[in-house]
Amino acid sequence: MRKIILLVFVLALSLSSCEKDDICDANTPTTPRLIIGFYDFLNPSVLKNVTNLKVVSPGMTDGIIFNASATDDFKYLTNGSTISIPLKTTDDTTSYSFILNSGNTNPALVNADNIRFDYTRADFFVSRACGFKTLFTLNTSNPYTHTDAAVPDTKWIKYISVEKSNIDNENDTHIKIFF
Repeated sequence: MRKIILLVFVLALSLSSCEKDDICDANTPTTPRLIIGFYDFLNPSVLKNVTNLKVVSPGMTDGIIFNASATDDFKYLTNGSTISIPLKTTDDTTSYSFILNSGNTNPALVNADNIRFDYTRADFFVSRACGFKTLFTLNTSNPYTHTDAAVPDTKWIKYISVEKSNIDNENDTHIKIFF
């Protein structure tokens, strides 16, 4: 009888030392992306869909994937009124080229504007499984620089408004672009 009790005790003791698997739960908030909403320049309270928008960072050829389930030719395009794009966690600036009507066979209809976002970063420990997340704060004096593309034409982005300079979640629109 003593051997059985001792065996049960040793088994219970060995099982109590097990720890939870280190798997980061998909619902755990991690580094947030920059949320950009597109609005009608003539009617600023109305969201406006962009047409075949492609967002590309310097050095990239494919751009950010918006429509992952679409065919390869169009998975980098969005036709919505809101996008989420990542900021660099290792640098205090991130640049993107916003190409309207990307892929159009008429080059006169394709228009690219460049935006560089300037910010500060702060890293926070989430958990052993998830690691660190980076939160961003857009610079108050100069949060962005908006320029025309390498081939000058009329800028399609008419106005940019910073709605929330602290980028700590993906629930709010951080930037509004009017066109």
